[in-house]
Amino acid sequence: MQSVDTLAVPLGPGIPGGFLHKLGERTDFEDLQVFGALLNDLYALFMLPNVHYRCGFFGPAERFLRDSGANLEYVPADFRRFAPIIEAIRPRVIATSAAPPDQDGWMSLSLHAGATVDELHRCAADDDRVLIVEFSSAYPTTLGLGAHRHRIHVDEADVVFESDRTPVLIEDPPPDDVDRAIAEHAMSFVTDGCTLQTGIGSIPSVIATLIAEGDGDDYGIHSEMFTTGLMRLHQSGKVTNRKGHFDGHSITTFAAGTAELYEWLDDNTDVRFLPVDIVNSPEAIAGNRRMVTINGALAIDLAGQVVADTIDGRQFSGLGGHEDFVSGPGLRLEDRSLLCLRSTAPLDGQTRSRILPELPAGSIISTPRHQVDVVITEHGVAELEGRTVHERALALAEIAAPEFRDELRAAADTARFLG
Repeated sequence: MQSVDTLAVPLGPGIPGGFLHKLGERTDFEDLQVFGALLNDLYALFMLPNVHYRCGFFGPAERFLRDSGANLEYVPADFRRFAPIIEAIRPRVIATSAAPPDQDGWMSLSLHAGATVDELHRCAADDDRVLIVEFSSAYPTTLGLGAHRHRIHVDEADVVFESDRTPVLIEDPPPDDVDRAIAEHAMSFVTDGCTLQTGIGSIPSVIATLIAEGDGDDYGIHSEMFTTGLMRLHQSGKVTNRKGHFDGHSITTFAAGTAELYEWLDDNTDVRFLPVDIVNSPEAIAGNRRMVTINGALAIDLAGQVVADTIDGRQFSGLGGHEDFVSGPGLRLEDRSLLCLRSTAPLDGQTRSRILPELPAGSIISTPRHQVDVVITEHGVAELEGRTVHERALALAEIAAPEFRDELRAAADTARFLG
């Protein structure tokens, strides 16, 4: 790395942690621009003067760095748009993690395909750029599909080195009664033979567990993120992947979860990693048999506008594949998109409704109202697609916490929802 330079790293599980920690020992940076997302550790690099982190998705590390005064800014983009952003930036250096080379010198890109695959190869083919690959035996060898081999050869890289880094571990949080109630409502949409996408967190984990333990069968998986819960579903023997699109394989673009998940993924031919522009394409999502997507939200107003990545206007997470997996199922009648959220949240010692008459000034919309299909809280289900603005508002009011329903019903009957 030069004192004035540009660097890109993949999202989360693809980040080369040993490399970033070593960079944090440098003291000579005059202007280092870094593009990445969802850091998997706290890196001193991003607290150095003259290091600017352009971030496509916040996690706990990004929130900590921001609150600690780091030079960090959010780049609004969904996961698919990371690819053209990186291509436009054309960073001089790209660094990634990988599994160890096989006997022929091929290194699996392991837990992340995402948006950087094409740029890795462009970087490798350019004599003026530098490709760095950090491999570790703790990273599983995972597989691509067809022309998308999900691997890079040692001869393509300018620097290849081994580290003892291990993938970040994400344990599913223990569910409470609210999580279980939401999951039970969501289960009414999970039918035999449907194709599933789930995100991270206790609610998707409970849903995956209920599916694994239930009487259903013949499921498919097409999910941006592959989780421990989806592994459990595979282990139940209920995944056949006869879904009409990428048949025979569970499709994903990155994985994160427990140590057991990473061990299970190693050389597993049932799960295939593809670039995010394929996995998150709404047309590809809709091409699956009876797609059911399960995602979260932070707040929603009676018009159906969703806030999923900010709290009071401050960045909390990111767009990721949220809009793709909400909008994709809307292209066919048999597909369903579920947005799951708790009906309330604590704020300054008080209980605040997550379903609001209107969003506060300064709120940032993640998903527009016309793409929202089903909203679920612990109090029930609101099916919005095809309903009038008034019907949608009343349906959302009915699944709010009881103490807020009268206010919301009254708001639903005002002029803005009647015409």
